[in-house]
Amino acid sequence: MTRKPVTILYAEDDPEDRLLVRDALAESRLANRLDTVTDGVELLAYLRREGKYADRPDELPGLILLDLNMPRMDGREALREIRADEALRRIPVVVLTTSKAEEDVLRSYDLGVNSFVVKPVTFDALVETVRALGRFWFEIVELPG
Repeated sequence: MTRKPVTILYAEDDPEDRLLVRDALAESRLANRLDTVTDGVELLAYLRREGKYADRPDELPGLILLDLNMPRMDGREALREIRADEALRRIPVVVLTTSKAEEDVLRSYDLGVNSFVVKPVTFDALVETVRALGRFWFEIVELPG
């Protein structure tokens, strides 16, 4: 069975990190489109098709990569909003962050994150991580329609 590639939405305020993940996705040969937003406010606007995202296609992303530490609304607050919204709560969310703090791991899972991944330090390790995430989320698990 061939699955249609789903969009990945990456919420990250650091432009370098956004570019690295985009490059790692290309290097991993994943056919998924990557859309990016810079904070939790923009993330929710994208998901709810508000403001500059009002004309975005109806289809929700199949996976959200979420940084925890962002301005305006951080990843924790955004995750809480996503899980409280009936139209959004089924979207898988993977925290992708530099934080290794036990408190961040526990709080993320308490808020309903699907997995917590610490950003690798090297680009090669990031490519391997993105490849593994792609294989897991787009080849192994069954995503909600």
